Amino acid sequence: MNFVLTAVCVLGAIALVAAIVLYVVSKKFAVEEDPRIGEVTALLPGANCGGCGFAGCSGMAGALVCGADKGSIEGLVCPVGGEEVMKQVADALGITVAIAEAMVAVVRCNGSCAHRPRIAAYDGLHTCAAMHATGAGETSCGFGCLGCGDCVEACLFDAIHINEETGLPEVDEDKCTSCGACVKACPRHIIELRKKGPKGRRVYVQCVNMDKGAVAKKACEVACIGCGKCEKVCKFEAITIENNLSYIDYNKCRLCTKCVDECPTGAILKINFPLKKMVNTEVVAQESEVKA
Repeated sequence: MNFVLTAVCVLGAIALVAAIVLYVVSKKFAVEEDPRIGEVTALLPGANCGGCGFAGCSGMAGALVCGADKGSIEGLVCPVGGEEVMKQVADALGITVAIAEAMVAVVRCNGSCAHRPRIAAYDGLHTCAAMHATGAGETSCGFGCLGCGDCVEACLFDAIHINEETGLPEVDEDKCTSCGACVKACPRHIIELRKKGPKGRRVYVQCVNMDKGAVAKKACEVACIGCGKCEKVCKFEAITIENNLSYIDYNKCRLCTKCVDECPTGAILKINFPLKKMVNTEVVAQESEVKA
């Protein structure tokens, strides 16, 4: 009995000493968190999507507070919360913030089933990453969309889906928060964040094939062949040709759409532009005869 009582007393004394030591150490080496971090975290949407470049909203909040102490939070943007949330954060931190232009994800591949014939059948793990690792996939284009939907799985906002008819992903720009999750998920880097543009209008090359013209055209009839016609017609130096592929700089593009009309393969796409009014030539001819 005395042995048991002694053991209990010894263990109790050790526990008490350990508790005192831990308490002293926790007080001595405590790291105090700026209370503003919690306030800013509460203002952020809590999606923890990583679109801001940080692991989560708490990391973003810490960077915003740190930036505010330095006098600027330029370059720090919450793509999910957007302009409204950033204004609230700026007010809470007592600084002004320049609102960044809205961005949206675009799919730079138009190699649908009709444009890009299948030459093989893939029978493996149904993910783009797995199919990409095996080679070109089911078509002879080693650059285009694989259509397994890794981007769909990565999107937390239900903003991207695979069109069953074309086999290509389509982005709902009203739901897209430009978090960049789909961009990171695509093993072939065909998804890009671009400026949403005035009235949602934008122009971009819907192809990432860097093969030479004849090879690219054989693999997909709407591929960019790097002919350079779009570059020559652009008056704003917004288009460059590199690695047999045309690219439009959205910061320089003035949305004149001349490149769209000039492209011989239809690889350049324009979004949300009004339809051109078609003139009825027969009516015009009849009116001219009457006047004559």
